[in-house]
Amino acid sequence: MRFTMKHLKNYLSPLCGLALAAASAQSSALAADPATPPASKADDPEVAVITTTEGVMVVQFWTDAAPKTIANFKKLAKDGFYDGTCFHRVIKGFMIQGGDPNTKDPGMEAHWGEGGPHYTINAEFNDHSHKRGVISMARTSDPNSAGSQFFICHGSPTQLDHQYTTFGKLIKGDDVLEKIATTPTHPPDRPNTRMGVVSIKIVPLSSVK
Repeated sequence: MRFTMKHLKNYLSPLCGLALAAASAQSSALAADPATPPASKADDPEVAVITTTEGVMVVQFWTDAAPKTIANFKKLAKDGFYDGTCFHRVIKGFMIQGGDPNTKDPGMEAHWGEGGPHYTINAEFNDHSHKRGVISMARTSDPNSAGSQFFICHGSPTQLDHQYTTFGKLIKGDDVLEKIATTPTHPPDRPNTRMGVVSIKIVPLSSVK
């Protein structure tokens, strides 16, 4: 699954006794009903924590833009699909690409960039532009051919807007993106040193430090 620049994401007498009882009851009620309620799901959205050999990146999703793409990415991550893969294609000033299960096996390097989940999803092109830190789905020349492979923009390849599905952006780990994107490479844009994806976990934003 390869793309190019060309194709080219939370009251004292009986009355006194009654007043004291009421005050006690009120105090108990307040204790059982904290002033700060638990955060709702909308207040505490899920994010993706991408742990790599170079450090940690955190992606916040654009749920308004590509809900099906996000649901697919979350499912694959929760299933451990991405764990043990690597960023197999790196172009400084452009993007870093990963998500291919073939990259779990160094012996399949000749086929890195060709793997996926054995199904495809439809494109959800939107108005979120391809800028540094944005995550987007990789695909073939067929707009509806994305599966698991994704890329994170190092530059701002806006020429890809409305041609690839953006679905979120880094809120942490720009320094990690920089490390990966500037690592030495050899043809075909392959890092000389493996840029591994240890895991991708889907967690509440509040759990990220």
